[in-house]
Amino acid sequence: MAQPATVKSASGEPGGTVDRGSGQDGGFVRELGLLDSTMIVAGSMIGSGIFIVSADIARQVGSSGWLLATWIITGLLTIGAALSYGELAAMMPKAGGQYVYLREAFSPLWGFLYGWALLWVIQSGTIAAVAVGFARYFGVLVPWISPTNWLLRPVDVSHGYAVSLSTQQLIAILMVIFLTFLNTRGIRLGKIIQNVFTSAKTLSLAALIVLGILVGRNAEAIAANFTAMWTPVNPATISPEVGGLPALTAAAGALGLLVALCVAQVGSLFSSDAWNNITFTAGEVKDPRRNIPLSLAYGTLLVTALYCLANVAYLCTLTLEQIRTAPDDRVATAALSVIFGPAGAAIMAVAIIISTFGCNNGLILAGARVYYAMAKDSLFFKKTAELNEHHVPSFALVVQCIVTCLIVLPRTRVYENGAPKIDPTLNEPVYGNLYGQLLDWVVFAVLIFYVLTIAGLFVLRKKRPDAERPYRAFGYPLVPGLYMVAASTIALVLLLYRTKTSLPGLAIVLTGVPVYWLWKRRAEAARG
Repeated sequence: MAQPATVKSASGEPGGTVDRGSGQDGGFVRELGLLDSTMIVAGSMIGSGIFIVSADIARQVGSSGWLLATWIITGLLTIGAALSYGELAAMMPKAGGQYVYLREAFSPLWGFLYGWALLWVIQSGTIAAVAVGFARYFGVLVPWISPTNWLLRPVDVSHGYAVSLSTQQLIAILMVIFLTFLNTRGIRLGKIIQNVFTSAKTLSLAALIVLGILVGRNAEAIAANFTAMWTPVNPATISPEVGGLPALTAAAGALGLLVALCVAQVGSLFSSDAWNNITFTAGEVKDPRRNIPLSLAYGTLLVTALYCLANVAYLCTLTLEQIRTAPDDRVATAALSVIFGPAGAAIMAVAIIISTFGCNNGLILAGARVYYAMAKDSLFFKKTAELNEHHVPSFALVVQCIVTCLIVLPRTRVYENGAPKIDPTLNEPVYGNLYGQLLDWVVFAVLIFYVLTIAGLFVLRKKRPDAERPYRAFGYPLVPGLYMVAASTIALVLLLYRTKTSLPGLAIVLTGVPVYWLWKRRAEAARG
């Protein structure tokens, strides 16, 4: 039986993972093979975004060609980042993944800031968003599940926020609690759920592609979409939120097109995110130095191909104007309605229910491993570093569950011309979801962390030239370097043209700085 290795952080303090291949004596169980790992990559990526966000992207870029280009750019960025992460994963196959890479390349502070943002927004906010998406589409089949069927009517707590509990919110919370409970029962059950639901939703997405291209094929839509497909028509105006910059559209030359493509990346990048979650579970992957890099490559390639083909299917079925104006942005539902009529909405609802359930299982399973790694470095609650009798960090799972459920409850108050917006049908105020705002805030910060992590690849090549690297980043230094330039450009455009949602994301990350020093001081005091 392999004995536990002592893992040192960049600061020289004990940290990392108790890594026992058999899982005895409280260690992780290496249960995840290459297929399981690939399923976590693909399953965590495919949620509800691919079925919805193309509407907003089409409004931003104004043409079918640039709609497809947006998804292709996202795919290339994702694959490039995944191939770069593969080297870090093979070099440091420890629970916590990206947290560990930032810690080792720079300092424990940078790892902590990533884990802090992950807990309060990135992971928990995404789980909340996916859970409410699950409940929203469940409501198509069960009308009782509604955002305005109140168990606790909205209670305004400030000018901008309220707290409520609708039947939709209740179902979202119950879904998170149920999946959290299942994942406390061991990695084997978690991987079975992941494999089943990822297989089902991959097949569902493939079926949508085949039906859209072959059965729903619309000669009028094809002619409209693939004639002058690179010429933007009535694209949205993108106004800067920093003084002195011009308002632009995708039709306003090269600069306008660049800004539109960068802003459009918010939707496609969010839909393609969470591919890095497999690195969080490295302590439970068989032969991680081989299987994690391969699963990152296979999973991102698979999802990128599916996403690009899904948009081809939309363009074969719907005109660009129909995509832009799809009710509630439900592009996939509109496409299936062309093929199946009114039944299309129910068919799509079932597909999205399956997709979001599997997506959240992967997110819940993986996220807790980061908080476990933070606790191992004495930077989080001590109990979070413990594994239960099923060899999983159950307390970390519970903490993540509580934070996620709390994020589901608050609502944003929606205003129009300075007054609360009123739903004309219900004659009641309109409320948004807090997690949606949080996710908008954090996109900028997520890009920064990706850039920093890949910069860490260059740093570690200098700091540890003799370290064992079973896999070396494809195309180094060109591919990682191009990713850093492209992602930094997108982040800069968002900072200038989406300032109100970029700066709060940065502020959330920075709130972790004083918390880090408090945790560090507490750990030093405990050691004597």
